[in-house]
This record gives sequence, C-alpha cells and structure tokens, in this order.
Amino acid sequence: MHQKTAAYHTLGCKLNFAETSTIARQLTDAGFAKVNFDEKADVYVINTCSVTENADRECKFHVKRAMKANPEGLMVIVGCYAQLKPEEISAIEGVDLVLGAKEKFNILSYINDLQKAEDRGRVHSCEIEETDFFIGSYSIGDRTRAFLKVQDGCDYKCTYCTIPLARGISRSDTIENVVQNAREIAARGIKEIVLTGVNIGDYGKGEFGNKKHDHTFLELISELNTVEGIERIRISSIEPNLLKDESIELVAGSKSFVPHFHIPLQSGSDDLLKKMKRRYLTGLYRNRIAKIREVMPDACIGVDVIVGFPGETEEKFLETYHFLNELPISYLHVFTYSERENTEAAAMPGVVPPAERKKRNKMLRILSEKKKEAFYRSQLGKTLPVLWEHEEKDGMMYGFTENYVRVKKPFDPAFVNQIEQVTLQNTQEDGTVSVSPSFEQFLVRTI
Repeated sequence: MHQKTAAYHTLGCKLNFAETSTIARQLTDAGFAKVNFDEKADVYVINTCSVTENADRECKFHVKRAMKANPEGLMVIVGCYAQLKPEEISAIEGVDLVLGAKEKFNILSYINDLQKAEDRGRVHSCEIEETDFFIGSYSIGDRTRAFLKVQDGCDYKCTYCTIPLARGISRSDTIENVVQNAREIAARGIKEIVLTGVNIGDYGKGEFGNKKHDHTFLELISELNTVEGIERIRISSIEPNLLKDESIELVAGSKSFVPHFHIPLQSGSDDLLKKMKRRYLTGLYRNRIAKIREVMPDACIGVDVIVGFPGETEEKFLETYHFLNELPISYLHVFTYSERENTEAAAMPGVVPPAERKKRNKMLRILSEKKKEAFYRSQLGKTLPVLWEHEEKDGMMYGFTENYVRVKKPFDPAFVNQIEQVTLQNTQEDGTVSVSPSFEQFLVRTI
C-alpha cells in the first residue's frame, strides 16, 4: 500500500515557520510521511507571506518547483498572501486549493474533500473578521531552536501594513498552553525557544476557545522563566511602546531569557512616525534603548526601519540616519517601502522615486554593517556560551552566543546542539567571529 507523502515550503516570518510545523504535524498524524520539497509528494503545502514585495512571483516559483517534482501532486497554498489575494493565487497554473487564515488549520478535511479532479482550484477564504480564534503552534525544524507562537493578529492600524487584513485581530494563547508547549519542546532536547507572534508585546488579548483571558506579556515571560529544561528563551520582535521596564529587568536577571532584543523603529522622524500611525515617538524609543543598555551593557539590539515612505524627504531620511547612527544598537533590518493595496499610505502624497528608495536602503545597510562590526568587536576577548548548530559548511560549524554574535569553529559532531563556553577571538571576513574554548574548559579537557 502506497504511503501518502507531503512536502512543505515556508515564506516569510518565524510565525509562518511555527504554523507550517503545526500543519505538518496534523498531516503526519493522519499518515502522511514528510519529504523534501523537491521530491515527489502527494501533497505540497506552500505557506505564503504578504510582507515581501514579490509575494506573487515567489508563490509562482515554488508552485513550479513542486509541479516539476510531481505534476499530479495536490498543491495547497496557505498563509497571509492566500488570505489577501485568494483569487489571484487560484488562477496560478497548478494550484488546487487556497486556504485563508481561518481555514488553514483544517487543511486535512479540505484535502480529503479534493478527491475529484473537477473540485480542484477551489478557494476557501473567510472574511478576516471571522478569524477570532487562536491555534497554538511551534516549529521544530532543526535540533537547536524552536519558534513558539504565543500571539496572532494585530489591532494596530499602521498606514503601510496589510498584516491586520491578513491575520485579523490581536489574540493570544493561554499561559497554560504556552508553558505546556514549552515543556514539550524542552522534552525533545531542543535548547532554545524563540517566542513569536505578530505583535507579541500585546500578548494577553482575545479569547481562547470560549474562555476569556486577560494576561500581560510580563506575566507570560515571568511564568516561562520558571520552566525547567529550557536553556534559552529569545524574544522576537517587540514594539517599543509595549516593552516595559519590568520586562527588560526580568530579562536582565533571568537565567533562561537571553540579552537580545529586536525593536521596530521604522523611522527616526517624528513626523513620519505620526503619518505611519506608530504608537510612539523617537524620545520613547531612545529611552527604551537606554534602559536596555543600563541593565544589560552587552545586549544585542536589532532595529527594523523603512526607507522611502511617502513624505520622506532627504531631510527626514537624514533624521533617521543620524538618529540610528547615534543609538547604541547592534544591527538593522532595512525594508524598502512598497505600496500595498487597501492601506492609507498607498494614497499619500510625497511619493519617493524607486531609485531614491534603493539608494537610501543601501546607505542604511552599510550603516548596519558598521554597527554590527562595532558590536562584534566590543565582544572580543569575552567568554560567552554558544549554542552550536547541526549544519556543517566547508568543515566549519556555526552558532550564536546568547547575545546573538554569530561564531564558528572547526566542525565537531560532539558539539552539535550543545552549549559551550568559548572565548571570542577575531572578526572574520564572512561576518562571523572565531572562537577558542574558554580557559576553564581547556583545563577540564587537559586534566
């Protein structure tokens, strides 16, 4: 008897990776064996993203990849792009099923319904207002870290963003469920958990099943801080207005939460922050960075920034550049603004020419490299714990310190998924840092 097989490809954020893993576990429990995406499979699942500029092109590319592996395979498209543009996706040659935000976790019943060829090409996509429930998810794609979904959706109305249209209102898992998922992850021998969501600082809103709950992000991380067996917990992107002093202090005093924050800024111009409908100004942002540096001098701080937003004159861009240049941050994620349907910003005056957007993006990426290099150099000579990953490349193995310095050493399988105390030596041309065993560990090995 033929065992059914399924293959998966994820585009976009850590949250998508967590949800793809949950869908994969559903299909595995139903008897589908997981295979690589370029292999022949009975079902292909592509989890899409709406944030990238080329969502349509990326989706088509991966549909073609799957069709090349098996033209008869069932092609299922889920995710944010599937919610926003279901009819466009269903018109792509080879697509059999499009599932929106409400339907994607019922994928098994939809696959079972698609036995007849004439049923293919169907779209199941709800009005986003109907998506008011929470499905817990976590990814276990590799042996070193897992992405744990704690929150979904967003109540913010940033003028450039389609995520509320793709994912619905802000809603959260219960603390009990999150802790249970964290324990399951730890039991699998995974050393690091990354907390993910659309707006995780807004954790606690919404309903779980029929049970209303009203917790805070601080309560969540306080509870996770007590869970045994998890070596590291990393907080993914969190809004500056929702990152409170108490949370920063908890991380500073924690054995499991690591000193790494990723805090979206988007613009260093207060005028543009108001046009974007962000919920803070640069003064608050500067204070958040100062507080982190006060209690965790060696913390890694990443920043999201958008260039080319309508009304971003040369003067306002330079405000952003100088603001970021003066901040004690570690790296940037730079996004070039692109117009999105059904957003306020798409109709705003002061459109920045694409060539100018590209130039500003390059300027900030160069600044990011300088910031990262300076941060890495500030860590040289320090002894820090590194979690080694399983990947081997050109005879080397790679890992991250708790404060997110990327390091490497000659590959040794005994260290895969292990935490080792190492001393950071020199920055390398490939953007990593070379290391040596700490003196204490060296003594242990030689005795």
